[in-house]
Amino acid sequence: MITVDEAFKKFRSRLELTDREQEDASRRHNEIRDYLRTKFDIEDDFLTGSYKRWTKTKPLKDVDIFCVLGKEERHRRDKPPAELLKAFEDALVEKYGRDKVTCQRRSVMVEFGVTTDADEDTGGKVMSIDVVPAFTTNKHYEIPDTATSSGWTETNPKVHYDLAVKAQEAYSGAWKGIVRMTKKWNSNQGKPVKPSFLIEVMALELLHPPFGGDYRLEIKAFLASLADRLDETWPEPAKLGPPVSDGMNQAARDAAKIKLRAGSDAAAKAIQLERQGKNGEALKVWRNEVFGPMFPLS
Repeated sequence: MITVDEAFKKFRSRLELTDREQEDASRRHNEIRDYLRTKFDIEDDFLTGSYKRWTKTKPLKDVDIFCVLGKEERHRRDKPPAELLKAFEDALVEKYGRDKVTCQRRSVMVEFGVTTDADEDTGGKVMSIDVVPAFTTNKHYEIPDTATSSGWTETNPKVHYDLAVKAQEAYSGAWKGIVRMTKKWNSNQGKPVKPSFLIEVMALELLHPPFGGDYRLEIKAFLASLADRLDETWPEPAKLGPPVSDGMNQAARDAAKIKLRAGSDAAAKAIQLERQGKNGEALKVWRNEVFGPMFPLS
């Protein structure tokens, strides 16, 4: 039987993308980018989101492609944003089929029919990719946002990336691992914190460097801090779009706080069991009550 410390090291490694997963994601996103350039005037495209920031959890899905439209597409900015998303949806349906493409609030998702096994493994395959159309404005970008009154949201994903890099450096290279673990807790609990990006945004403030060196204590404290601060307004990191916390109403926040505190309590229980020499029981609590099947027992 492995120790809890060994289990956490293995768990952290399991949450990191393998070469095979990165190769498949690269093949898929380059295929989509090349195709969309034949359908639209795209002056730039790049990867964004948690995949780019290395805070993506597994199974690997929702890899974000940011497509910056050129002058020939500028006329679309004067029309309802839903029309822009529909144009991208139609183009992607043409290539991938109606059942594989879904229009969302700010993006269009392409699914590849990949499923997971009992251990949440996809065999090195990416499950889906999100395409985000955008226009340049001043020194940042505008993207369609059908949940806002204006229909558009300003953002700058490059700022998000820079902040994550700085946090990782300040936290002795452990910040992204803690964020990934917490996102996996969130996924295992049915995603009570929405969007999962909110966890990352809160981590920029709540994870105070330096890293204490013990993932067990960090996870326990971070889940409790998330519960304590979830009612606050958490701005978009680039200070451009609506608050990241606007995706949850009070009822959703109250329900999430209950689960976050339960998660922190379960972590405390696992820590106590380990201190009592009950290593196997501690491992089971971390797996069954906190992280789910990706947390190893051996």
